[in-house]
Amino acid sequence: MRIVILSMLQWLLWAGAPVQAAYQVERPPAVQQRLEAALKARGSQYHPRARHLKADGSPLYTNRLILEDSPYLLQHAHNPVDWYPWGEEAFARARQEHKPIFLSIGYSTCHWCHVMERESFEDLEVARFLNEHFVAIKVDRESMPAVDAVYLEAVERMSGRGGWPMSLFLTPDGKPFQGGTYYPRDTFLKVLRKMEQVWTQRHDEVLAQAQRVADAVAAEDQRRGEAAAFDPALIARATRTITGMLDELQGGFGYAPKFPREPWLFLLLDQAERRHDADSLRALEITLDAMARGGIFDQVGGGFHRYATDNAWLVPHFEKMLYNQANLGRVYLDGWRLTGRDSWRRVLERTLDYVLRDMSSPQGGFYSASDADSAGREGLFFTWTVEEMRRALPAGDADLAIALYGLSEGGNFEGRNILHLPEDLHAFALSRGLGDEQLQQRIERINERLRRWRERRVPPLRDDKIITAWNGMMIGALAEAARVLDSPVYRQAAERAATFVWQHNHHAGGQLWRAWLGTQADGGKARDRRGRPDGTLADYAHLAAGLLDLYDLDHDPRWLARSRELADAMLARFFDPDRGRFYLNEAGVRIATMPRPQDDGLDGALPSLTSVALRVLGRLWRRSGESDYLDRANAVVAGFAADIAEQPSGYAALLAAIDELRDGELGEQAYAARGRIRVTGFLQSPEQGHRTVNVDVHIPSGWHINAHRPGEGKLVATQLRLGPNADGWRLLRIDYPEATLERLVFRERPLAVYQGRARIRAAVEATGDSASSLPLPLILSLQACSNEVCLPPEQVGLSIALKAAAPP
Repeated sequence: MRIVILSMLQWLLWAGAPVQAAYQVERPPAVQQRLEAALKARGSQYHPRARHLKADGSPLYTNRLILEDSPYLLQHAHNPVDWYPWGEEAFARARQEHKPIFLSIGYSTCHWCHVMERESFEDLEVARFLNEHFVAIKVDRESMPAVDAVYLEAVERMSGRGGWPMSLFLTPDGKPFQGGTYYPRDTFLKVLRKMEQVWTQRHDEVLAQAQRVADAVAAEDQRRGEAAAFDPALIARATRTITGMLDELQGGFGYAPKFPREPWLFLLLDQAERRHDADSLRALEITLDAMARGGIFDQVGGGFHRYATDNAWLVPHFEKMLYNQANLGRVYLDGWRLTGRDSWRRVLERTLDYVLRDMSSPQGGFYSASDADSAGREGLFFTWTVEEMRRALPAGDADLAIALYGLSEGGNFEGRNILHLPEDLHAFALSRGLGDEQLQQRIERINERLRRWRERRVPPLRDDKIITAWNGMMIGALAEAARVLDSPVYRQAAERAATFVWQHNHHAGGQLWRAWLGTQADGGKARDRRGRPDGTLADYAHLAAGLLDLYDLDHDPRWLARSRELADAMLARFFDPDRGRFYLNEAGVRIATMPRPQDDGLDGALPSLTSVALRVLGRLWRRSGESDYLDRANAVVAGFAADIAEQPSGYAALLAAIDELRDGELGEQAYAARGRIRVTGFLQSPEQGHRTVNVDVHIPSGWHINAHRPGEGKLVATQLRLGPNADGWRLLRIDYPEATLERLVFRERPLAVYQGRARIRAAVEATGDSASSLPLPLILSLQACSNEVCLPPEQVGLSIALKAAAPP
């Protein structure tokens, strides 16, 4: 049961008297000189964001954020608020002057962060009061996710909700006693005055409140550590809950604002493929079609906005996050594998192509986000008027585009039009007397013209941090797409990004930096700007996962070795083996006096970090044979079983990872013999009423597997059969390869074995509608041996999509 903590604002808020306006921030001369030198060192290419300017156009105010590399912190470097970055300097001043701390957490592409900056942090009256009575700290949540996580939980406990910008009031030792999110300017000023009053007049109450918050966070963290046996029925419970929340008309789950909820989509994909769950497949079809046709998908340039503000997916919050492109790219890729829907493949490719075109650095890494605003208005870059459409396109194409994308003179968003597809493309083509392919060609031509036209506009701000975790997600998405689609373009991009991140964000001892921020001249040489602090659990888990996807693509052992290095470092730096939990930050990274935060396993906008780490451990066990990975993975499952039982749908990504750990991975590729043997499968085009499936077993030198007829009855034969949930499929014929007779050291009689690459061919027939599109499940039984030892018999599962490319 959650401990409820009443907000002090609920019984203390009142209106205070006005204060004076303009003033100068007073600092020690040495500090001021340091800030002025830092501003000058930025050079002519630096363009400060500042409302308050001197007569020569230079910023009137410069605070300590000018010393930072984070793009978000630099956006606030010229506020009149005397911001400190997170660090001991700020806490020391708070202790010395006996002042409370105001902590503001946000990120560079956060729309409401910009609003609060304009309304409050640039306001001289607000800034003066804040500077006189508080020590102000600004944190970039993307650079310091562990700090963000621990205070987010505190804010949610105090106010019942969390989000960004996050606004907290702390004691000088970092314990929060009041918190919220966005405050309008007048409300914020009232809050500041009241917090200053209660700090001075009710100091003991404030300290008691802060201790209650800290104790509650610690108690909840301890409760989550109670381990219990995991019940597999929880997966079905979670799936029923999710599908029961489906918006049958417009897709998605629940009401506006609507987020894609990728963790739920991933679990539905898993259950639709693994269990052939019809309700999961139906929910996916309705939701993925609706998002692809809505304004949340950039119909012109590709890629997804972060969420929709309405039920119909029409009006998005226009920022674009790299992690959404990576996760939704994988959702649509897996959806295409599952169903063969070409429209989903187009969405996938347009999403990845957008990232390669607009979110890629020249060095190969991927930028983190683009803003919702441009030229001072939200969504201006992405919206159109009818007149603009007619200027951008030839008359015939303009008429078609206006009808296709539902444009009107009045618009659907602040007098302008968000492009969307009100009608199914096939129905639209029929109404226009066009074939599907003919319409698709015209759409591609129209979109390219519109994209080039809108490039003349002021673009949204791009956050050019290259965040390790998010790059790991994108590397994985590109690698999987390259493997399934046989795309050399995506393969090259994934390998280039992985090489870049390893060179710039990784250093000795398996340690990672959180982000790379470009280079700067240092004594005639280019020096990396990596910001701070060191990498978090997110960076280790996601990059390790992405490198495993690369290994599955090209089988280069360096990717596996690097993934293992990161996983080993992840376990050493973040894992609590007694509780089966992962800490979010390293032990030496202090977050004031708050307890060291652990990941709670619950999904948010992204799959939980525990789910990512668990998937990494399970996959490394299969690819390396290292049992320690399996032991740690099982400890995680035991550590979360009780929590999952209370609210299964909140742990969707973790449930999918547990299902994979227990029942094997899905896809056209699997591993056996402790990672030494790789098994791949693909379907050939239909012929004479059936299809041929090829299963290739790649066996390293010095190893073999027993043949289908090994020559002795007691030996485990290699055998192919249909897997579970194969209703609607029938095996017609299986042709095993010719065996080699080998006289082995440990046997007198020669045995029939397979060595090198062994291809098994089978004719399969679809006997029902369900099998006409869903992947074909197969089980391969084998036993691998060397000249010295035989490993235990194994069963390897494959799930072979009808349209997946043949492996190399």
